[in-house]
Amino acid sequence: MKHFFKLALLIGVILIPKFLSAQNAPTINATISGRVVDSRTNEILIGATVSIKGTTNGAATDANGEFALVTGQKLPFTVVVSFVGYQKKEVIVSGDKIEIRLDENTNELTDVVVTSRRRQESIQDIPIPISVINGAKAEDAGAFNPNRLKELIPSVQLYSSNGRNTTLNIRGLGSSFGLTNDGIDPGVGFYVDGVYYARPAATAIDFVDVDRIEVLRGPQGTLFGKNTTAGAFNITTRAPSFTTGATFETSYGNYNYIQTKASITGPISKKLAARVSFSGTQRDGTIFNTTTLKPTNSLNNLGFRAQLLYTPSENVNITFAGDNARQRPDGNATVVAGVVTTQRAAYRQFNAIIADLNYKLPTTNPFDRITDADAPLRVNNDFGGASINVDAKIGKGTLTSTTAWRYWIWDPTNDRDFIGLPVLTKSQGNSRHDQWTQEVRYAGQFSEKLSGVVGVFLIDQVLTSDPVQTEESGSAQWRFAQSSTSALWKTPGLFDGFGTKTTSRLHTLGAAVFAQADWSITDKLHLLPGLRFNYDKKDVDYKREVYGGLQTTDPALLALKNGLYTNQAFNFSVNENNVSGQITLAYKPTKSLNAFATYANSYKPVGVNLGGLPTANGVTLIELARVNPEYVTHYEVGIKTRPTPQTSLNVTIYNTDIKDYQTQVQTAEVGVNRGYLANAEKVRVKGVEVDGSIRVSEHLSFTGAVSYTDGKYVSFKNAPIPLEETGAASAFKDISGGDLPGISKWAGSLGGEITGNGKFLDLKGKYFLALDAYYRSSFSSSASPSKYLNIDGYTLLNARVGFRASNGISVIIWSRNLTNTDYFEQLLPAAGNAGQYAAVLGDPRTYGVTLRYAF
Repeated sequence: MKHFFKLALLIGVILIPKFLSAQNAPTINATISGRVVDSRTNEILIGATVSIKGTTNGAATDANGEFALVTGQKLPFTVVVSFVGYQKKEVIVSGDKIEIRLDENTNELTDVVVTSRRRQESIQDIPIPISVINGAKAEDAGAFNPNRLKELIPSVQLYSSNGRNTTLNIRGLGSSFGLTNDGIDPGVGFYVDGVYYARPAATAIDFVDVDRIEVLRGPQGTLFGKNTTAGAFNITTRAPSFTTGATFETSYGNYNYIQTKASITGPISKKLAARVSFSGTQRDGTIFNTTTLKPTNSLNNLGFRAQLLYTPSENVNITFAGDNARQRPDGNATVVAGVVTTQRAAYRQFNAIIADLNYKLPTTNPFDRITDADAPLRVNNDFGGASINVDAKIGKGTLTSTTAWRYWIWDPTNDRDFIGLPVLTKSQGNSRHDQWTQEVRYAGQFSEKLSGVVGVFLIDQVLTSDPVQTEESGSAQWRFAQSSTSALWKTPGLFDGFGTKTTSRLHTLGAAVFAQADWSITDKLHLLPGLRFNYDKKDVDYKREVYGGLQTTDPALLALKNGLYTNQAFNFSVNENNVSGQITLAYKPTKSLNAFATYANSYKPVGVNLGGLPTANGVTLIELARVNPEYVTHYEVGIKTRPTPQTSLNVTIYNTDIKDYQTQVQTAEVGVNRGYLANAEKVRVKGVEVDGSIRVSEHLSFTGAVSYTDGKYVSFKNAPIPLEETGAASAFKDISGGDLPGISKWAGSLGGEITGNGKFLDLKGKYFLALDAYYRSSFSSSASPSKYLNIDGYTLLNARVGFRASNGISVIIWSRNLTNTDYFEQLLPAAGNAGQYAAVLGDPRTYGVTLRYAF
């Protein structure tokens, strides 16, 4: 299998481009340029979409209203031009330097064009629940990373206590909630320009020069290379252009916030174009550390992306891309949010422990934004890679080959006790991840009534401890670990410097064949079956060794040390295959109505525990090293409508059942780093989603979305107990019927923008005022439902006002969390379950100004 994978890479990199470039000898390599203007006023239209009909080839007009299309198609051909507030127009192009004049139509919404189904089509025509945020809107709204994007799409949840511990979910599903275990695959696919990002930490990146973000909800494994049991983020960056252009942007705000972005594109030769993009973000911390006497939780991000577009023939486009990003914030500190009385003996309660150690919390109000964490905080996060994408027109379709290599390097230091005592003095879960992927697919029209996608996908991943992961206790650990009244616990130096060093290696090899067809039974009725075959092989080698602490041969003292940390080792290999698929029936009786119903079953691969295993009576539970795969059964019905030319309204109802749901659970054992993975027998998530848009006039528009999500454990009979039940007679309980973590029953977003023509410093353009509101109801922040680890609902209001000049200059004044709402993003029990729990705080009110220039 491994040799086959390497052979496929060679085919993708070498043979396919040569084979394709030999097809259909080029006769013309047309570069079509022009501009788009208002037919009445002759004013240029910035941001109008110009695309070649029936293809995915398109561009947006720049600050001068100009566009350029590079195509191998022979003239003449038809382009489709659309712009908000104007009538969509089809124009036959027979030469270069054309002028396209659009007529105003304040009664129509512009079409949103996407390519998630590997062809260019209107979002309202796709029988898939999908949300689209264009890059310009994301930039204006300050959504420069996926975490901020969730405020625009209420079906998306993202939780992050640091880069590694990042969970990206759709409809509450995808990855386990809480602290991340590297041994499982995410259920939400994250793609950038067709390249799959395998690690959840990749979703912590800043967007660099993004054209649009498509969020597909529900299983999508028959359209994408990597299986996606909960949905997919399909991100498209701005492509290189044969017309010279550039964008420069800088922002400044409170907390010394500075963000700079730049992108330059243009031709190198007749057949070669390039684009280079950069993004940098810095901000002071929003939490004050009384130990270091300086703010923490800063932002310090850099991102770089370069692309080369090579057009060797009229039918072939080859894109070479490379990117690199690094994050160096001053820690990801949490603050103590509260203390729970557990069922342990009185001397084992948190308040009794810290009283014995003469310690007092710096504050009992988490929104004082104060911590006294005494362990060093470091969050070194590096990721990047390179890819080669080949698109070639063959017959009535396009053959695409995407070859990519990506890496992720994680070098952290955390304070897992959350307080200013030397309890856990080191928590360094270093990791290095390398992945190779190869996808080859063909999308096109197979006959008059049949179109679709067929492809193969290969992934090879290696995840190592790079070189070792360290956990170490300090001088105060004895009092937190104390489980009896024996005087031996007070033995000087017993746990001081006592810890573990872990080396691990996980090698994953995955392969898939996938296909989805679109059979036009009639013009109005379509059947869309899809099928997928998965193969997954995982080899794991895990070894943890204890070190340090008091060196002794006393059996009683050794027993106390072994109660905290023990040697653990296991290695095994698993390989499995699975067939899954889906079928959709779509009915479109009119241009303004599209109804669909979908049944899907999907599969998430076997997992392994790489954060330490729990013990029973001193014996390591090796059988918990393997985590069963998930099996998903999904039903969905939806309707997409255009009640009037100026409105859209879409409704989706769904039900998802998962057998052997992979969940992250907390344990009272300090030696189980970041909790451990387990299987719940069955969970169910069901809900309703509604989204819509209305264009009241040329100058006023609104968009909104609301989701109702009900997520339950149907059966989880052997779940760990919640924090407040630590010390109970049993360490496990039946939580069947309890709420799944991280899911708000209600979430919604509402945005509006009003514009008006005017002048600013003799520049002609448009003034605008925009407001975005985001609401979510309360949700559980514990894998086992807890009375104390629930987060109250909250509402956020973001605002911006500014001026967009017709020459490409924009000035924007903005504020996020305008009302300065205090809210939690996560609540996390401290290691050892002594009773204290910490919070990841949402950002306070921020504000600033952005200057942008594009040409």
